Amino acid sequence: MTGTALAALGAAAAALLAAGFALGRVTARRAAGSGPDPGTPVERATFHTLHTASLAAPPLRAGLTEDTARKAARPLRSLLGTRALCLTDRVTVLAWDGIGADHHRERVMHRVGDVLESGRSQSVRTGCDDPECPLRWAVIAPLTGEEGVLGTLVAYGPGESAVLVRAATEVARWVSVQLELAELDCSRTRLIEAEIRALRAQISPHFIFNSLAAIASFVRTDPERARELLLEFADFTRYSFRRHGDFTHLADELRCIEQYLALAGARFGDRLKVTLQIAPEVLPVALPFLCLQPLVENAVKHGMEDAGRVCRVSISARDAGSEAVVTIEDDGVGMDPAELRRILAREADHSSGIGLSNVDERLRQVYGDDHGLVIETGVGAGMKITVRIPKYRAGVHSQPGGS
Repeated sequence: MTGTALAALGAAAAALLAAGFALGRVTARRAAGSGPDPGTPVERATFHTLHTASLAAPPLRAGLTEDTARKAARPLRSLLGTRALCLTDRVTVLAWDGIGADHHRERVMHRVGDVLESGRSQSVRTGCDDPECPLRWAVIAPLTGEEGVLGTLVAYGPGESAVLVRAATEVARWVSVQLELAELDCSRTRLIEAEIRALRAQISPHFIFNSLAAIASFVRTDPERARELLLEFADFTRYSFRRHGDFTHLADELRCIEQYLALAGARFGDRLKVTLQIAPEVLPVALPFLCLQPLVENAVKHGMEDAGRVCRVSISARDAGSEAVVTIEDDGVGMDPAELRRILAREADHSSGIGLSNVDERLRQVYGDDHGLVIETGVGAGMKITVRIPKYRAGVHSQPGGS
């Protein structure tokens, strides 16, 4: 998790506690008589506050939209104990919960303009003409994200209240934290998609051309072999350029590798020797899409740089308790470890290292820094890459419709 996310979570916790204790007297009266007494009125109020906030958090983590605002508005109003509450973006009212929507809702956007511009909370008179309406004051608090003020939270009460001002401001800050986390999730998704596009761009130019050239060489001499290779090529490209899901199964990724090696073998012939040792029990493990094939492609490239010798590539996948351990090893030209470190840090312009740095970064994003690539190499000593894949990690699961 990034420092920004940790800071946001810390701010969220502080805001929740502040809101809980600020609203202790109000919610304590509601909690009294509702069942066995779990503690003091303040403790009951704090628990009620935290529970209510937990109901509003999931929709807010999807961003600020009409649907998420509608789902979050009622728990937020309960959190503040107000007669009415609304959420807006910069253009319109997204959701209203409570009384007074018939004659207050249409005035909201005229009153929140200053807060949208300044980013500072305000307490204002509603100017309501209905003598029976209890909504006389409104606290307007900004909802912010990385790009500034995204909208507002407006809490209504019968009169001016310092407690409501403070509570509404703190709850708006907590909502802003959830929206920032939603932005982080979107940024992570966009980054992963960009990384996969980079891999696809790397695959497209040279591999497709070489594969088709190899297939063409068999059209007259061995039509059946050409047909089989063409089907392998079709399956490989279909998998590599698929549109659904960030994750896949190890079985699907290994099938993609098998297709890649069949096409590479058609090109290099007996110069390419491959050994596979796969434990069946790890085949269902989910992992990031296209994170092993680039490593095998890297091994073949390094192994074939010396045109006068046979390249041996070994691929294994074994069960290691809570993890699946995948190892890809070649006996090729290897690499200077210092150069490898620069490639992984993206400090070197090395086209053959695009796949290594890409896969290393995506593994760290999904599983944490302790699950990056472990690479053993030296000049003339080949290369061994080890990937440790947790069998279970929250949010990591293959999408339906895979290979």
